[in-house]
Amino acid sequence: MTLVVATHNEGKLVEIQRILADDLGPDASHIQLVTAGSLGLPDPVETGVTFEENALLKARDVASRTNLPALADDSGLIVDVLGGAPGILSARWAGVHGHDNANNALLLAQIEDIPDGKRGARFVCASALVIPSQDSQTAEASAEFVRFGEMKGSIIRKARGEHGFGYDPIFVPDDQPERVDEDGRPLTSAQMNSSEKNAISHRGKAIKAITEVISQHLL
Repeated sequence: MTLVVATHNEGKLVEIQRILADDLGPDASHIQLVTAGSLGLPDPVETGVTFEENALLKARDVASRTNLPALADDSGLIVDVLGGAPGILSARWAGVHGHDNANNALLLAQIEDIPDGKRGARFVCASALVIPSQDSQTAEASAEFVRFGEMKGSIIRKARGEHGFGYDPIFVPDDQPERVDEDGRPLTSAQMNSSEKNAISHRGKAIKAITEVISQHLL
């Protein structure tokens, strides 16, 4: 079964592959993941005002173009002192979609004067699975499922770590593995290995929550 991940971000594909492998075990081999980018599909305009709306919008667009099941997510960083921003604008906070360094630099500058104890934040993810009807003789609509995940933490003052993407280098999750970094500090998301991050991440939780749906309807 081919499952199209509605993204042009190959890093996100790798992360989802690892989560499915952990959760589905040998059954994960029955699902071939491909990205919308690898199929030459355009990015739809994200007109939703919530993570759920944008996740569904992207999954519906890919499913309608390919007539294949589509998995999409929309996620972002919610910073307490910014009133919930960047939120759904997280990926383009500095004005250019996906410019991680610029987004991180702008966010750090905006909260530069905020004391360490007041820099609380959380990542939120909505994951949407859309399965188009395969019966052309009926008017049956696509099946749609949405699940959510959240990861709480805080924003540090300087990036640390080489893994992950987005705001991972400046975000320290509240849930931590047993180890610390070489300077004895809690790890950022970008300092964690894939297993450590997937166990606590917002996307990991959202994908894990929808894995049961994938197992029931696609395997």
